[in-house]
Amino acid sequence: MELRQIQYFIEVAKLEHVTEASYMLHVSQSAVSRQIFKLEAELGVDLFIHEGRKVKLTPIGRLFLAHMEHLMKVIQNAKQEINEYLDPEQGTVRIGFPSSLAAHMIPSIVSAFREQYPAVHFQLQHGSYKELIEWVIKGEMNLAIMGPVPKHERQVNVEVLFKEKFVALLPATHPLAAQNSVKLEQLVDDVFVLFPSGFVLRDIVVHACTNIGFQPLVSFEGDDLDAIKGLVAAGLGVTLLPEIAVGEHLSSSIVSLPIVDSLVTRDVGIITPTTRELSPTEKLFHEFLKEMGPKFQGN
Repeated sequence: MELRQIQYFIEVAKLEHVTEASYMLHVSQSAVSRQIFKLEAELGVDLFIHEGRKVKLTPIGRLFLAHMEHLMKVIQNAKQEINEYLDPEQGTVRIGFPSSLAAHMIPSIVSAFREQYPAVHFQLQHGSYKELIEWVIKGEMNLAIMGPVPKHERQVNVEVLFKEKFVALLPATHPLAAQNSVKLEQLVDDVFVLFPSGFVLRDIVVHACTNIGFQPLVSFEGDDLDAIKGLVAAGLGVTLLPEIAVGEHLSSSIVSLPIVDSLVTRDVGIITPTTRELSPTEKLFHEFLKEMGPKFQGN
């Protein structure tokens, strides 16, 4: 079995057409057909069903495709790792992050890192709290910046960068909007706009309210930061969000106030797998994060 045969097989399977695959591969149709025939002869099975000019994978062909795509990914990763060992400053970093860090912290960190290592490439992947942990565990990526970091997940290493405070967002027409700060207990009679159940940022807010003796009355839910801020701006409730997630530019219909009586915080940090080594380029970025990450807390 040759690497060329696998590449031809994957392209034909993807396009379901030998002629179109030959165009994409920049070889003749007969060359593609010949290599597919040799591959099927070696395996002793039919990988495709011919339907006129088109082809469809057989059941065993679909199974074989999944294995071959995984194999090609392994080969690609191996080549990348070798290149990075030869020159870590020209490698690739794939990193995951939640929406609450997307607008300000992640761009600032990447930009600062690229000033020192301009040839490094980045693949940025937004995900939910649970997705980020799962991706790192399963090998979809080796680095994720998140907040809060998991405390009891044995399959990831955790490095806390800083502790971030939450702020209260109130409609500009709210009776407390003219204050310089707010106590959480002052919001006991307000209705809240929060993330849906199961979202970690909602859990932090509910836990903080419960600790001082009340359950927040949730009027609206949204799984998007901008949607939540928009609902507050419309006067439909109040919310608590991490400082970084709020950002610098708020609608004139919203007032952001520090919370002075209750400790509403989250730990922002890095997670990496316990079972895999970081590539040399990833190690460069990891060390940069540990050194410089806390300086981006207010960005």
